[in-house]
Amino acid sequence: MSVPLTVLILFAAALLEAGGDALVRHGLHGAGARRLLFFFAGACVLFSYGYVVNSPPWNFGDLLGVYVVLFFLAAQLMAYFFFGDAPSKTTLLGGVFIVIGGLIISAGHLD
Repeated sequence: MSVPLTVLILFAAALLEAGGDALVRHGLHGAGARRLLFFFAGACVLFSYGYVVNSPPWNFGDLLGVYVVLFFLAAQLMAYFFFGDAPSKTTLLGGVFIVIGGLIISAGHLD
């Protein structure tokens, strides 16, 4: 599988995981049938994440560094656009270290 396709699949999985978490979060703060709808939607999206990330024939452990970076980015985008939560300076600083760590892990798997 090509590197761009792998990154695209991992980013789609990260969006699904962060999106499913966001739906569950909305469910926790909802009421009645709307609450259950958010929980159900969150469960479906999180299942989709699990399917997408595990379907390709790859050793997921080898891609974990890249996935953690993509998940961090997806979570920050969702927090900003859906919850209005801008990342703090410390979150951005930690994110820099996450990206650097992902690059270091990934560099060990370049052939």
